[in-house]
Amino acid sequence: MASASHTPKVGDLIEIFVVGFQHWAVYVGNDYVVHVVPAGVRVSSIMCVLAKKAIVKKELLSEVAGKDEYRVNNKHDNKYPPLPSNKIVQLAMEKVGREVHYSLTHNNCEHFVNKLRYGISRSDQVMSVVKAITDATRLPIVGPLVVLGPRSWKKSTKSKALPSPRGPLS
Repeated sequence: MASASHTPKVGDLIEIFVVGFQHWAVYVGNDYVVHVVPAGVRVSSIMCVLAKKAIVKKELLSEVAGKDEYRVNNKHDNKYPPLPSNKIVQLAMEKVGREVHYSLTHNNCEHFVNKLRYGISRSDQVMSVVKAITDATRLPIVGPLVVLGPRSWKKSTKSKALPSPRGPLS
């Protein structure tokens, strides 16, 4: 089920809105996309987080998206120059049928399509989750310091130096 976005052109990145995350594919023409699917699981399965291997597949966009919304999203075109569309399709088609290493954080479907289009492997989904975790883990540390203020950072009692176990220096 397409959104109001325009009809895909060869080499476009397709963002599919699966519950909880986005799945990515590259449009290769004639209603087909190439995408990475974790081996042995459905794209929409939570089990894909555990997958170590994936298969590169060429499938109909309508079958990959199913009832999920999708759109063309070449979001990095202003940051990175895309490869020529025929080169994107050539690279994608060369990979069809191959088993590839899969990692939710380092080599997922978004990394795959960005590498095809821009020559750069990146996943904004992963970066945003890492940023959210980083921001969240700072709060418990910084929060009490701000609430308690600088006075709580210093000890109120003087500490005495302990004698050295080696005795006095000569």
